[in-house]
Amino acid sequence: MLSSRNLTSQKFQNQYSGTHHFCLFARWIDLLWSWKVAQRLTFPRRLLLLLAFVSLGAVLTGCATALPGIDREAIASEAIQGSDNTTLGRIATASLPEPGLSGFRLMPLGTFSFDTRVQLAQRAEESLDVQYYHIENDETGRWFLRALRDAAKRGVRVRLLVDDLYTGGQDALFLGLAAHKNVQVRIFNPFCCARDRGQTGRFLASLGDISRVNHRMHNKLFIADGAMAVIGGRNVANEYYLRGASENFIDLDAFVIGNVLPAMEALFDRYWNSRTVYPLETIAKTGRSKEELLAFFEEETGPAKTPAPQPLNSTDVLGYAPIADDLDVGRLGLHWGSAYVFADHPDKPFESLAGDELLETSVTYNVLEAVGMAQREVVASSPYFVPGIKGMKFLKQLRDRGVKVTVMTNSLGSTDEPVVHTGYSRYREQMLREGVELYELSTSRVKDNKRPFLFGKSLGRLHAKLFVIDRKTSFMGSMNLDPRSASVNTEFGAIIDSPEIAREIIRVIDIDRLQSAYQVRLSKSGTGIEWLGMDDDKEIILTTEPDTSFWRRFKAWLLSPLVPEEQL
Repeated sequence: MLSSRNLTSQKFQNQYSGTHHFCLFARWIDLLWSWKVAQRLTFPRRLLLLLAFVSLGAVLTGCATALPGIDREAIASEAIQGSDNTTLGRIATASLPEPGLSGFRLMPLGTFSFDTRVQLAQRAEESLDVQYYHIENDETGRWFLRALRDAAKRGVRVRLLVDDLYTGGQDALFLGLAAHKNVQVRIFNPFCCARDRGQTGRFLASLGDISRVNHRMHNKLFIADGAMAVIGGRNVANEYYLRGASENFIDLDAFVIGNVLPAMEALFDRYWNSRTVYPLETIAKTGRSKEELLAFFEEETGPAKTPAPQPLNSTDVLGYAPIADDLDVGRLGLHWGSAYVFADHPDKPFESLAGDELLETSVTYNVLEAVGMAQREVVASSPYFVPGIKGMKFLKQLRDRGVKVTVMTNSLGSTDEPVVHTGYSRYREQMLREGVELYELSTSRVKDNKRPFLFGKSLGRLHAKLFVIDRKTSFMGSMNLDPRSASVNTEFGAIIDSPEIAREIIRVIDIDRLQSAYQVRLSKSGTGIEWLGMDDDKEIILTTEPDTSFWRRFKAWLLSPLVPEEQL
């Protein structure tokens, strides 16, 4: 295998043709179908509009615009290693029972998870290294960015790395943050054009460069003073922290200290200094002066537009108090174990094509290696679950060895990516025949959950990416069980050897599996599948996709043949 460093400069700038385009086109079609202007058209005219859109994507090649040249050595920087020079460092040291261990506290409630990030930002004294796929310009995102700004004003060095997919139209906000002293903002694999537009407009303006911009950084990582971190599946937007008015994601994060922190910092540095990352100011341009950017940021993140989060409950679903209580007394109550963290090389997407063999350095490869060592049981949660032919062979090998496999994923009704669900549904019946236990989250059952403080009456969507192996080893991170995570996007994750953490993860999964999901099973007739649920000890059996309209089912069926599986 050629070195990724040798391939990056060439492949990062090149354009490709072929099936890479179709997944993006299908998602654009999905967006366009519900576009307000298109909704005013009659069905035949909407269909003609969609066909014209696909034709445009198929024939238009465009020109890939070169990204600016960067003196990488001049802008390189490294993490400030954790030490007892900071309050957080001293607390971490005092809490460590013995060298070589890492401590974890799971955070199933978004409100507690967001507060932990803010608390660390407020208490940091030397550095904040922050890496996210998506930071939304909403109440949560702006409050988060203001917390980073406030830390910088205290003299904390802030390095913020964001994937460029969701930054459309938000350059002024991020430039306003970057205008502050002690703050650097960089973006992964940037769009060069149409930066004031949304995803569809930016992709259309980048048709000649679409193979490059199709690859995204899906990692999530927050490190304070090199001593404490937050990892998991959550991005930074209202719907990840129970602030969404109509929908919220079901997810899981972990607060982390101990032996894995230096490795996390090294992984962050690898991305921060990579060729695929650009200082925001080299890509985003503005007519505003520095003073105007600072004033704009102050106005956007101030109390008039960005209200504070609601106060926390006294404990979460696992019985933990807010992390601030522990930090105030200087001692952390955590579960301890050995652990290691890993992330795809930032050049990974550009050195291979979708559907290629897994690189031995990839997150997916490492996770499947750990899962393959299971002796008795594997419990998994993944919002997008597309096993593919190779994954089916892997599952069959587990089942042939007598390993029980239980998978929790989204239903067609709960998923935010109906196109991806079609890739899962192709293998659903085959998995059931192999003896895999499947559970699909139900939006209606989430609303009727007997724990209404979790999501209220909002629409719940599964977003947690978890594995538990033999009830002692766990994975958590950003990786989905789909081809996109395997070979298109970059990911981050942790393998944790702790029976206590494994037990808590299963407890969290079971809250949804038993109270908010349908079990999928083969129908009694032997053909097709059905969905089984229990309501007040009464069995409910459905024979069509739960919580879906005919239109949603038809649209999924219509788009399914357009999407190459390796792009899902």
